[in-house]
Amino acid sequence: MDDLNFLLERTLWLNAGVVLIATLTLYFILRTLASKLSSQLANWAKGRRSLATTLAVETLRQTSRFLLFAFALLLALKLVSLPAQWAASLAHGWFIALPLQIALWLDSGVRLWTRDMLVGDDGTLRNPVTTTIISILLRILVWSVMLLSILANLGVNITALVASLGVGGIAVALAVQTLLSDMFASLSIGIDKPFEIGDFVVFGSVAGSIEHIGLKTTRIRSLSGEQIVCSNAELLRQTLHNYKRMEERRILFRFGITYGTPRDKVLEVTALVRRIVEGIADTRFDRAHFLAFDNYQLTLEVVYFVLSSDYNKYMDIQQDINLGLLQGMRELDVQFAFPTQSVEFIGGKFPQINVAGLPGQNAAAPDDTPPQAAASAQPPARG
Repeated sequence: MDDLNFLLERTLWLNAGVVLIATLTLYFILRTLASKLSSQLANWAKGRRSLATTLAVETLRQTSRFLLFAFALLLALKLVSLPAQWAASLAHGWFIALPLQIALWLDSGVRLWTRDMLVGDDGTLRNPVTTTIISILLRILVWSVMLLSILANLGVNITALVASLGVGGIAVALAVQTLLSDMFASLSIGIDKPFEIGDFVVFGSVAGSIEHIGLKTTRIRSLSGEQIVCSNAELLRQTLHNYKRMEERRILFRFGITYGTPRDKVLEVTALVRRIVEGIADTRFDRAHFLAFDNYQLTLEVVYFVLSSDYNKYMDIQQDINLGLLQGMRELDVQFAFPTQSVEFIGGKFPQINVAGLPGQNAAAPDDTPPQAAASAQPPARG
């Protein structure tokens, strides 16, 4: 009996030694492979700077040393014979360690991806609230799936747990439906990007620059200086004009010349407008035409493009065009039209006019000639 106990103890210690040595050896090999692989991938990715290679490198670097040791131990335990109960526990160990490591890799990938989303291609900062929400939701999904898979593998009935979570989620959603509506509107703004921070937008009676896109509201700095706070859900219902993304500005303006302008002069005016517009930088001339006969003027219509979205630049260009028209019209001896009204008196005679406060009487003229108004004025007597 003593010999048998000694033999069992000797076998136990021998197996323990084998497992320990194999575990340390396998851990060193796995750690070296992970380090070499990430280094080689990082060297290969230099100069490419693609999101996929960056994600791969950083994800490999997030490999847990504790889980590597667990993998090494599980592999080493296969070198010795174990009881059936221990073998079942060993199988469960694989289904715990492996999902944990996969969840760590996915969590790292989500964080890197959302961090990359924060910065646009031009280096500008995008909506941080949207990227934070997306990161939190995806990470919750990853860890929830990992937890449920481990519980299911351990024999836990997760059907009731999932059902109870679903009922609780519906109750919470009904309680905060307004907040959720604005939150999902914020997500829509961040994903679809109808506007971003710094864009100049116009909708309804509001015109201003986007200052902040939050979880519930968007804040706009108006032209008059005050801050306008608008609900995200309400903002998405508006027809919104984003002027920052305008590549060029189409300008249409009209002016009038007098009716006495000859035909050749009208053509010279349209040619003058073309020369003026084409002589200004960052413009593209489209057309200039004699448009219509209006009440007191011959109306000319001009269309051109400003090759910039800057409103101040457009106003400078329009001012240069107007000044050029003033000078050119004077040289062509053509007059700008202004509102005029002519009154024609036919037949009869002018009425007699008495000027209040002045002595005298208008002298009547013969019927066939207009009367001549005569009034004699005397200075008022001094008291």
